[in-house]
Amino acid sequence: MKRSVLISGGGVAGLALAERLGRRGFDTTVVERAAAPRSGGYKVDVRGAAVTVLERMGLLEAARSLRTEVRRGSVVDAKGRKASSMDGDTFGGRVHDDAELLRGDLHRLLHDAAGDTAFVYGDEIRTLRDTGAGVEVEFASGTTGRYDLVVGADGLRSGVRRLAFGPDSDFLHDLGYHNAVAAVPNRLGLDREEVTYIGPGRTALVYATARQSDARAMFLWSAPGLDSRGLDRAERQRLLAETYAEEGWCVPELLADVADCDDLLFDALSQVRMGSWSSGRVVLLGDAAHCATAASGQGTSLALVGAHVLAEELSAADAIPSAAFAAYESRMRPFADANQALGPANIKRMVVGGRARVRMALTMLRVADKLPGKERMLAAMTAPIRRAANAIDLG
Repeated sequence: MKRSVLISGGGVAGLALAERLGRRGFDTTVVERAAAPRSGGYKVDVRGAAVTVLERMGLLEAARSLRTEVRRGSVVDAKGRKASSMDGDTFGGRVHDDAELLRGDLHRLLHDAAGDTAFVYGDEIRTLRDTGAGVEVEFASGTTGRYDLVVGADGLRSGVRRLAFGPDSDFLHDLGYHNAVAAVPNRLGLDREEVTYIGPGRTALVYATARQSDARAMFLWSAPGLDSRGLDRAERQRLLAETYAEEGWCVPELLADVADCDDLLFDALSQVRMGSWSSGRVVLLGDAAHCATAASGQGTSLALVGAHVLAEELSAADAIPSAAFAAYESRMRPFADANQALGPANIKRMVVGGRARVRMALTMLRVADKLPGKERMLAAMTAPIRRAANAIDLG
């Protein structure tokens, strides 16, 4: 008899697990509170061990065909003068095997590969009751179901984690920064290019890919102690405008465009740190278990690798979920720890505090930009990302 698995979350982690389990004969259901599969979105990187996972899924070449093709990255000052410019892969810390693609494109590939998985959109888990022999679930829609296992792959603010493990405050660790992402018109006429502006405690960037007609703007700023969860869209836009009110380059134009935007993503940069990722027949996956933050650049790769490892262990352990969950965590935790360590280190380089430090950073970039072999020096700076991306043996 097929074992039934309910996966909460239709993002990369949930879809990848559905594909991996479906291929191994599990009966999988994905419930996603969004009304439909998500398209577009921010660009994401697939690096290191995650490339191997896509290859084993048979999706690597398809993913590579959907690359963003961002070919240049630059850093500018308040007057728009370039302090440094380099090829897109070096700028993003990628090597030739890695792939950068839009999150929505990766979602579509994984969704289409998930075979006989049942998808339920516009709903979410309201209650869980682990009976020992299975998990009884009530959904927000009022429907109920019983599953052998439940997987929380529902992101940083996981509903499954709250139900099975406790409140967010027990596990979320705020790094003291906020970020905001929005689709904006491509007023700079960027062609497969990314431009980053550095201000004191505030960074802004905008990029255009080969696969989107508009551009994406991202704001990243130091905000220790800021709790923005209760703010509505207008209040978040106002806070963003006030935070960046004194900044140069094209930041005022970007802020005006964001004011007209419907899909502003706005949140604190927080990591999830837990003593255990499973409880009875419930287990967490991806950001729900070990969010490393966007500053790590490794959230997508962690999701793909975690889905692969969890599916392998569930298959190997047969009907004993506790053994499978323990083996999954034993294999994944060192990998997750290595990638989580990137977040706090990277964010300090991405957001520079104080005007004097901004001037120093821009001066150093200008000097380095004129030196021979600058690409090799910059590649050496991203070596920790490559090491962390490969810090697991998939066998």
